[in-house]
Amino acid sequence: MRHIISATVDNKPGVLARIAGLFSARGYNIASLAVSETLDPTISYLTMVVEAEDERILEQIKKQLNKLIDVITVTDFTKKDHIERELVLLKIDYSSKDKAKIETILNKYVAKIVSHQENTAIIEAVGNQEQIKQLLSALLQFGIKELVRTGRLAIA
Repeated sequence: MRHIISATVDNKPGVLARIAGLFSARGYNIASLAVSETLDPTISYLTMVVEAEDERILEQIKKQLNKLIDVITVTDFTKKDHIERELVLLKIDYSSKDKAKIETILNKYVAKIVSHQENTAIIEAVGNQEQIKQLLSALLQFGIKELVRTGRLAIA
């Protein structure tokens, strides 16, 4: 089962490497990872989606994270009321004859064209994982040339 865990950490070199090392040394997979500064530039907010088969493993992950000196707080969103979102940028084939059809799809989701040139459009979309999955499925007919995702972010 996938779980969303966040941590506030000191914004110092090597912190992310220590966290990733902690997971890899124990054979845990990080399915998604997003990190950025907070309002305080000395602190970063890290959100990760991890694979944990049971509560015991999840508890071990949180305890190991809390032992790291640069970790300030650890939050498990698994059983908390929270909002999660993901940002995706994708490049699709684009022609003027498909413009109306593409815009109809984008209006259904929180998505927009941020750039287009000749036969290509770059689309930005924000949503939960299911919304992103549905959008990608709807846009497959136009030929997705490239895709990048942030991974999930969560807030209580």
